[in-house]
Amino acid sequence: MQTRTDLVEDLMGRFPHVPREAVIKEDLLRGGLAFDDSALTDNENGDVKPKSYFIFSFDHRTLPELGEAALRRPPEEIVLTGGPYDLRRTVVSVRINPTSPYRVKPGDDGQLKLFLDGREIAEVGLPPMPDYYRHTLANGKQVMEVAPTIQWGYLVYLTVFRVCQYFGAKEECQYCDINHNWRQHKAAGRPYTGVKPVDEVLEALAIIDKYDAAKTSHAYTLTGGSVTSKVDGLAEADFYGRYAQAIEERFPGRWIGKVVAQALPKEDVQRFYDYGIRIYHPNYEVWDKYLFERYCPGKERYVGREEWHRRILTSAEVFGPRNVIPNFVAGIEMAAPFGFTTVDEAIKSTTEGLQYFMSRGITPRFTTWCPEPTTPLGKMNPEGAPLEYHIRLLEAYRATMEANGLSSPPGYGPPGAGNAVFSVSSFMDSLPAE
Repeated sequence: MQTRTDLVEDLMGRFPHVPREAVIKEDLLRGGLAFDDSALTDNENGDVKPKSYFIFSFDHRTLPELGEAALRRPPEEIVLTGGPYDLRRTVVSVRINPTSPYRVKPGDDGQLKLFLDGREIAEVGLPPMPDYYRHTLANGKQVMEVAPTIQWGYLVYLTVFRVCQYFGAKEECQYCDINHNWRQHKAAGRPYTGVKPVDEVLEALAIIDKYDAAKTSHAYTLTGGSVTSKVDGLAEADFYGRYAQAIEERFPGRWIGKVVAQALPKEDVQRFYDYGIRIYHPNYEVWDKYLFERYCPGKERYVGREEWHRRILTSAEVFGPRNVIPNFVAGIEMAAPFGFTTVDEAIKSTTEGLQYFMSRGITPRFTTWCPEPTTPLGKMNPEGAPLEYHIRLLEAYRATMEANGLSSPPGYGPPGAGNAVFSVSSFMDSLPAE
């Protein structure tokens, strides 16, 4: 039987132009990793930045199934270096899977290491607890709850609406656990504010601005569930836009303002821009028409795939093509019951979508699919997509970008293996350093 080490090294050999750091990172993101209890954090009272569960669970088990990791959170991210593959600095978002062949635990020298199939393969660095996490809002809420940072501190992630109005089996995206993640945190008694008040967001950002002396944080993302009716009496553009307006008035130019929202009509997109947003992420999720209709039923019902794509292109007239960066969820192309059954078919389809947008100056990016266990696709596909798909996607992504004369998108930090901080996929690691 082939070990995971055999698979990883085979792909490193077959795709030598894909950074080996990206091969390891994609495998960790698609399949998760385990932590010895000794490698877990002391939550907000320790020296390590704990996992904030900033929007989705990004775990392969529910909280009640995580054992000690549900009580003492794992770190938000880890950084890998060295080892037998001589890894350059690689930042990886933590996705817990107690049965993973990857495990973080102390090595013989007492320092944390990453082990694969019982063999030490990298040194593990943990994110230090930032000074701003040690301060609370006037009402006692943690900065980590209101305005957590990810990507090794580069991005302030503002999930201001913790649930999605695409609700139930006939509307929820079939790979998304935003609504379950809300429910599991509330059931566990954790603070998890549904709609974050504007004044609390501003107070948390003021704390970050004061104590982030090195100005490590460069951007903020406004996001949350889709709004199909209204929240606080506001439709989607004005609901999310009011936060941007308040942030830009209070902290003009301090951060790059980004919003993840639905593909909205041009007049709504213009309001985002007028509120102060500079980068727009109208995520198209999956390219194939048949799969979009089945795996994104709410988005198909309310907007429709063709209209969604038309709106993405139209939004470039407002933001400029370079500042429209739609995400797709890499891997669901191969998810049963309707997905492609071969890597060749999946890569062909996804590359078609990349070419469609990149030929028009729009650069998509992607998140590596984590098959969360409470989602329909996670239940049916607990192993996710094959690692080969993810490695070939990195190859196709870079080739399509270069063929269209594009460079890495703004708002993601530096590109290149050893430089990248974007932690939920390896697309930035696999691009050339600038």
